[in-house]
Amino acid sequence: MARKTTPKTAAAEVVRYQDSGVNIDEADRAVGFIRGLAKKTFSKPVLTGIGSFGGGFHLKGWKDPVLVSSIDGVGTKLKVAFLAGKHDTVGQCLVNHCVNDIAVQGARPLFFLDYFAVGKLQAEVARDVIGGMAAGCEQNGCALIGGETAEMPGMYAAGEYDVAGCIIGAVERKRMITGEAVKPGDVLIGLPSTGLHTNGYSLARKLLFETAGYTVDTEVPELGCTVGAELLKVHRSYLGAITLLHDAGLLKAAAHITGGGITDNLPRVLPKGAGAEIHTAAWPELPVFTLLKKLGNMPDDDYRRTFNTGIGMVLVVGEKKAAKAVKMLEKAKETPYSIGRIVKVGKGAKVAYQ
Repeated sequence: MARKTTPKTAAAEVVRYQDSGVNIDEADRAVGFIRGLAKKTFSKPVLTGIGSFGGGFHLKGWKDPVLVSSIDGVGTKLKVAFLAGKHDTVGQCLVNHCVNDIAVQGARPLFFLDYFAVGKLQAEVARDVIGGMAAGCEQNGCALIGGETAEMPGMYAAGEYDVAGCIIGAVERKRMITGEAVKPGDVLIGLPSTGLHTNGYSLARKLLFETAGYTVDTEVPELGCTVGAELLKVHRSYLGAITLLHDAGLLKAAAHITGGGITDNLPRVLPKGAGAEIHTAAWPELPVFTLLKKLGNMPDDDYRRTFNTGIGMVLVVGEKKAAKAVKMLEKAKETPYSIGRIVKVGKGAKVAYQ
């Protein structure tokens, strides 16, 4: 005979939503902060304010636009932010990462939406994280048009949260950067990264915190700063450099060097039959990468597929126009390095290092 289950009677005392761990008042405080931060990023095409059910953006002035979108997070870089109690740079990293991903196709960022999820909401932490996003949006001419703040008790460890962002940009169809014109002999121009950007943090944390025994507050002479300060450096935006060469008609392709390094990311923008020859001595290795490689005794192939190794963006330009491109970038306060060239390949590896 089946066992009967008798439902429990209603609780004798009043139970409110806040008793489950969700604080609507704290959420209202967070939205108050966010509303002011987001408003600073608004441009004339933004038709709605923070608090609307959806964000409205007037796509005006384009003839034959292609919308280009991307969505991403910042991975376990968040773990470093938790340890350091510093939450503003990860927001900027998120925006800049997304901006770079659409810029390599020639798109200009239009608007950005974020997702901020936490177990127990602290309005000031939300303010710092989303304030970083707002700063990134302002710097890239992008509107922080909306987002979601989710308080979910039991989903995250105390003091932890997760963030993700979605960006929408546009480019005239005939001006999309497709890489189809890339051919052997074209020059590869590398632009420096600020550090790890947003990739390789799981390995970096293992090597620095477990292998070396450092903390976020450890001053490391090789780095010239604390471990926390190094790992929380902002993933930079390359929008200005890409736009400069694109508008001048010099850019054939561009690759954002993220997870997978140059090895896996550069081939994504190359046509069939084209590969790359990379001269690793062409740019200075940042101290953080030298340290990580030493701590892990890492083989070159694994090292180059885990970290950006100091190059955050690779631009492909014609051989005859390379000198002009370099001069334009230098005038714009960039530090370009000629790191190799496009070569013809058969069935072998797409990227070869020398």
